Amino acid sequence: MPTTLVREDDRTYRLEIRGLLRKADLDRAQRDLLATLAGDGGGTVRLLVRLQAFEGWESDPRWNDLSFYVIHGDALERIAIVGDERWRGEALMFAAADLRKGPVEYFTPDRESEARAWLGSA
Repeated sequence: MPTTLVREDDRTYRLEIRGLLRKADLDRAQRDLLATLAGDGGGTVRLLVRLQAFEGWESDPRWNDLSFYVIHGDALERIAIVGDERWRGEALMFAAADLRKGPVEYFTPDRESEARAWLGSA
């Protein structure tokens, strides 16, 4: 399973992505997050995305589907992405960093502690 969603505390979740990211795997992780949020009564959360042995995105025309972002984008208060430098530009574009209400930052693996501190600030 290339994606795993883990609750780290009341407001922080970690999404682990390994290998090639498939649309179906991301959809499942988004459903899991929404189910957890609904059980908690809604609100906003912070997301730590860890790209490990990441190989990119599966070629799939369904990546054009922005419904999760449009409907639930504001529920993600902050997003910190941790991965190899080579994925920075594409990952920030994929996360719609410039379009989101909440900030999105990218960190290399040696700076994961900074990513966690940044998520906890504000």
